[in-house]
Amino acid sequence: MNPHFFTPLTRRDMLRRCACGFGYLALTSLLAETARAAAGTDNNPLAPRPPHFPPRARRIIFLFMPGGPSQVDTFDPKPLLMRDRDKAFPTPAPEGVTMAPGKLLPSPWQFKKHGDSGVEISSLFPQVATSADDLCIIRSLHTNGQAHGQAIMKLHTGSENQVRPSAGSWILYGLGTENQNLPGFITISPLTAIAGPQAYGSAFLPAVFQGTAVGSESTPLTQAQIRHIRNPETPLDLQRQQLDFIQELNREHLQQAKADAQLEGVIES
Repeated sequence: MNPHFFTPLTRRDMLRRCACGFGYLALTSLLAETARAAAGTDNNPLAPRPPHFPPRARRIIFLFMPGGPSQVDTFDPKPLLMRDRDKAFPTPAPEGVTMAPGKLLPSPWQFKKHGDSGVEISSLFPQVATSADDLCIIRSLHTNGQAHGQAIMKLHTGSENQVRPSAGSWILYGLGTENQNLPGFITISPLTAIAGPQAYGSAFLPAVFQGTAVGSESTPLTQAQIRHIRNPETPLDLQRQQLDFIQELNREHLQQAKADAQLEGVIES
């Protein structure tokens, strides 16, 4: 029995006895972050959120290629068009649409069935055809729009004329982003003459969910970059200080002014 209340404790004994406590502290922090993410209570609007349903895909690559090959030359054969080649257009032009007189022109490419699914693919894509059973080709999609601008808006926002959030903005709004150091939604060399920023904008959603343009329509993809992100005349550490200073000024201005969704979006991006 020790009559003294004070028991000498070496550094080694302290680490051994407290090791579990340190681990519990770290575990508590991790569980708290997980709980905040699950509950969606994080103050950061871009914080990652769990999906409503278990995801079936880890990544999705969306390629929007204006001016790309036509569907009738790639994955959508038109046998009647081949049958009636060089004939006059059989139906009058829709009301409000001006069409020059001409003849029906079929695709110059041949279609063949590939894989166990028997999907028809143009001879333009011999390598793609080898993976026919891994493809999901949708041929039922159609639209009433005639103009390129309307078609682009319909594809990106779901509406031809109404200003609505783009698909990327909705995804960022619903799922957030795991990377807090980069924009959660970017668009590479976006179109400016047709549709423009509305094709990747956030519309009535907060501006923080709008897309960040990387390059412009006239910029080659290999040279696309975010504006003003590079300055070869200034060291990186000084650029970091400049950005931090600008961010601090923006936050002070935001605190003094009323809520400004556009300014908040610029700060987050």
